[in-house]
Amino acid sequence: MGFVARFAIAGTALLLGLFLKQCRELTRELPVPALDTREFWGPGSRDKYDESIKVMPFELAYGKEVIDELKAKLDKVPNLPEPLEGSNFEYGFNSKRLHEILKYWRSDYLERWDERQKFLNQFPQFKTQIQGLDIHFIHVKPAVRNPKRILPLILLHGWPGSVREFYEMIPKLTTRSDEKEYVFEVIVPSLPGYGFSQAAAKQGLSPAKIAVIMRNLMARLGFSKYYVHGGDWGSIVANLMATFFQSEVLGVHSTMCMNNAPIGQLKNVIGSLAPTFVVDPEHVDYYFPFLDRMKLLLEETGYMHIQATKPDTIGAALTGNPVGLAAYILEKFSTWTNPTYRYLPDGGLEKYFSLDALLDNIMIYYLTDTITTSQRLYSEAFNIRELSKDYDRTPTKVPAACCKFRYELFQQTDWALKDHLQNLIQSNHYPDGGHFGALQLPDVLYADIVQFVNRLYRREDQ
Repeated sequence: MGFVARFAIAGTALLLGLFLKQCRELTRELPVPALDTREFWGPGSRDKYDESIKVMPFELAYGKEVIDELKAKLDKVPNLPEPLEGSNFEYGFNSKRLHEILKYWRSDYLERWDERQKFLNQFPQFKTQIQGLDIHFIHVKPAVRNPKRILPLILLHGWPGSVREFYEMIPKLTTRSDEKEYVFEVIVPSLPGYGFSQAAAKQGLSPAKIAVIMRNLMARLGFSKYYVHGGDWGSIVANLMATFFQSEVLGVHSTMCMNNAPIGQLKNVIGSLAPTFVVDPEHVDYYFPFLDRMKLLLEETGYMHIQATKPDTIGAALTGNPVGLAAYILEKFSTWTNPTYRYLPDGGLEKYFSLDALLDNIMIYYLTDTITTSQRLYSEAFNIRELSKDYDRTPTKVPAACCKFRYELFQQTDWALKDHLQNLIQSNHYPDGGHFGALQLPDVLYADIVQFVNRLYRREDQ
């Protein structure tokens, strides 16, 4: 064998060895990271901060002056360009449909603001200080005295949602029924910078840091063990809580389960080459063709790039601007519920959602001026510093369940998920439903949560 051939073989072996070493490194499981559970996010110096452990009652109290100002803004809607002929929602929010919704907001919804505010105040709400921030939450205790029949459950929302997403489901969870031998004690926080929760004054409040705050909220309320459910950002925060606090989280239930570790991403690609080997044939189109799914995701995530890079700029355009805010948020409730709704002149918004429910959610953002601070979460999550931490390479043994709605923005096969969610005991596929499952199909989501907890309840009851 000549020198060149021996050199080529040796070089190839070296490169292959380096490649395999890199693969082993990228797929190596990581330990639970060290956490600062007292990290300070409020304004000013931590040394001057004296945290109160009090839990104070809270309720919405926006009076006539605020509502009259909003009415005046809605009386002066700018001259929006006519939509292109036959374009429906393909270019974004159809201006004809937007005019109809703005008219309803001004002439119907706001005329009943006392009724809507009473609706939003129907559950007990509170605030407490956690790590320098005033955190708002709903806390509904069931009318059951046996502590073994009460299970604490924290529900976590995402963007552009709010605690309003869970209003239809809360009474189902906190009431005895034939489906379950227990009731839930439900805690529904507003994420920091969303709605009535204070925004961070300092850079770096990522989903991982929010997971710590949510855990500390549960500890403040006296819960050392609890269940977690999340959607959108709430899914990510719930996943991180189940990763960081495995001795506390009894079970984690999500509508957007993900494993963003390299092995999870690799399995997405490998699975696309032979889909029926990694998922049942009837569910293949939930995940594949992979390139089609990625194309759809790319079409729907232009907002994400803006918010991950310049959240304050787009926030300045939307804050105090009810027209822009409505278009920006409601467009997501159209195409994220079903991508085919872009071909409908009304965006399909009222196929599942009432305008009152949609406007309740918008009012929370408008009244609190939190559209900018809510969007900053994208910037804090999608940066090299945060992404390089690879939290999904830390496996969790916490029992997990994935509720997979047909039109969810992002799906992964159980094959990809189980490297991280190593105790994935339930994975249900539903032929309908989109990104806002709690608001769209509360009965279905409720039943899925109960099915999951039923698998675990008797185990905990022993």
